[in-house]
Amino acid sequence: MRAASPAAMWAGLVLAAMLLVASGPAAAAAGLPRFAEAPEYRNGEGCPAPVAGAGVCDPGLVHIAMTLDAHYLRGSMAAIYSLLKHASCPESLFFHFLAAADDAGGAAPPVADLRAAVAASFPSLRFEIYPFRAGAVAGLISASVRAALEAPLNYARNHLADLLPRCVPRAIYLDSDVLAVDDVRRLWETRLPAAAVVAAPEYCHANFSRYFTEAFWSDPVLGARVFAGRRRAPCYFNTGVMVIDLRRWRVGNYRQRIERWMEMQKEKRIYELGSLPPFLLVFAGEIEAVDHRWNQHGLGGDNVFGSCRPLHNGPVSLMHWSGKGKPWDRLDAGKPCPLDHTWKSYDLYIGENDSSSASGPTRSALSSSTALPSSVLSW
Repeated sequence: MRAASPAAMWAGLVLAAMLLVASGPAAAAAGLPRFAEAPEYRNGEGCPAPVAGAGVCDPGLVHIAMTLDAHYLRGSMAAIYSLLKHASCPESLFFHFLAAADDAGGAAPPVADLRAAVAASFPSLRFEIYPFRAGAVAGLISASVRAALEAPLNYARNHLADLLPRCVPRAIYLDSDVLAVDDVRRLWETRLPAAAVVAAPEYCHANFSRYFTEAFWSDPVLGARVFAGRRRAPCYFNTGVMVIDLRRWRVGNYRQRIERWMEMQKEKRIYELGSLPPFLLVFAGEIEAVDHRWNQHGLGGDNVFGSCRPLHNGPVSLMHWSGKGKPWDRLDAGKPCPLDHTWKSYDLYIGENDSSSASGPTRSALSSSTALPSSVLSW
C-alpha cells in the first residue's frame, strides 16, 4: 500500500477535527439551537439505591413529565438543569418527554434530534421521549385567545397515562417555562387521598367564573350544576404544575372525560383559554391542594401583553413564567423583567455569536447564579 502524501494526511486531520467538533456537545441538530453541557450532579446520602434491572420501573425513581419542542426547548433545558441542581437525589430523577411525532409534516424537529440535544447537555440524564401524534387531538382543538395555546402538544398531558409505561405509578407534569429552586422530591411525596387523582396549588381568590363564557353559565344544564356535589367548591388551578396518579387516571378514563368537554366546545363556545378549561371542568373542586410555593405562576404576564410581574407573597419552590412573556424571548429582545435574570442563571443556550465551549461549568451564566432571598426559599 502506498503511503499517503503529507498534503493528503493534513487534509484528513483537518476533516477529522471538523467531525469531532461537529459531534461534540455544543453541536446542534439541524434547526435546533446549541446548548452547553450542564454540570454533573450526584446523589447525596440517604438516596434510594437503584434496583438492578428495574430500569424505569424502579420504585425509587421520581418521574417528571414535560413536553419538548423547538421554541420551548430553551426553557425545557433550563428547567431540567434547575431540577437536577436542586434535587437531593438527582440520579433518581427520570424524565419523560412528550414530543411531536416525526409524521408532523416537517413542522417539528425529529425526535432523534431532540434526543441528541438533551443527551449532549445532560450525558447522565435518565430519560425517554414519547412521540405524540397531533392527529390524536387535532379534531378536538378550538380557537383560543392566543395561537400558541392551540398547539397540539399542549394537549399531550391528557395522554400521559396512555404513553408512559404502566409500571410508573405517578408523574409530576411540568410546563417548559418553569424553574425549580427547591428539591422536587418534596413535591413528589405529596399525599394523594383515595378520592384524588391530581394534586396542584389551588387559587380560590381568582375569579373562577371568568374561565368560562356567559353561554356556559347561563345554560340550565351546565353552569354551576357541573360542579355540584364535588369535594370542595371549585377553584382555579394552573395545569403547568401537577402531580398525577396515572393508575387512577386510567381507571377513571379521565382523558375521555376531558375530551367530552372539548367535543362540546366545538358545538357550543363554553370557554376561551385552550387546554386549561377542560381540566377545570373535570377536576376543579376535586384536586388535592398543594402549597402555593410549588407554582409561583404568572411571571410571563397575561396572555395578551406579557408584562412584568413580581413574585407572589410567601416562599418559593418553583417559578413559572406562564403567560405570553417568556424569559428567553425578553432577554433576547433586550427587555428582560427583573425575575428573568434569575432564569438566565440556568440558561444553557449558546448564541450564534457566543464562542464559549459547551463545557457548562466554565460559562459565566452557570457560575454566577442569581440567588433568591433566603426568606423566600425557607421551609
